[in-house]
Amino acid sequence: MCRLLLVQNAKGIDPNPFLKSFRRICQNSREYQGHGWGCAWLDADSSWQFYHQIAPIWQDKKSDFADTTLFLVHARSAFRDEGIKVENNMPFSDGKSVFLFNGELQGVRIKADGRIGAEKIYNFIKRFDKGDLAAATRKGVEIIDKRTRYVRAMNFFLAEPAAVQLCSWFGEDPAYFQMHSASRDNTRVICSEPLAEFAEVWDTIPNHTVQTLTIS
Repeated sequence: MCRLLLVQNAKGIDPNPFLKSFRRICQNSREYQGHGWGCAWLDADSSWQFYHQIAPIWQDKKSDFADTTLFLVHARSAFRDEGIKVENNMPFSDGKSVFLFNGELQGVRIKADGRIGAEKIYNFIKRFDKGDLAAATRKGVEIIDKRTRYVRAMNFFLAEPAAVQLCSWFGEDPAYFQMHSASRDNTRVICSEPLAEFAEVWDTIPNHTVQTLTIS
């Protein structure tokens, strides 16, 4: 399964050192994370900017990303090694929000457009957005859970410029699927695995967490 990273600092921060650490954990992951990668970040006008690459994240040495208040990264491990092309690499976006997913749903019964399962989940959740993305996320996750035979994992970031909806949800293997968080010097990091270079002590995000992270 994939790997996720969020770096947030309201005053702005250089994301490149965090990306370097994230590359390391992806390369050393027990599951192959080399089916391409992508990232999204906010520019000075709080508009989304994107970068996608089909090469494995540890082979792509790009390290000149500008300072930002929010930086989101996804390294892909394609389900059954299928659909390996750059347009299937997250983050997905509709221009307003961005979506990054890690997980596997077995026997899911939802109807939504999308090239791959993650994009279908993104579009399904947005269907419930009537101006409150947090409520839409909670409702979407609840329905997906009820309509899925087995949720191996459903971890994602669904972000708008003012807030990120975080879902940490898994049915097995917390050593691999549980998300981790740490804060230092007004910088918040959430990652699939702890970044040792950033902090020695990390908190685990409880299973079945759906919460809103304010970006200010």
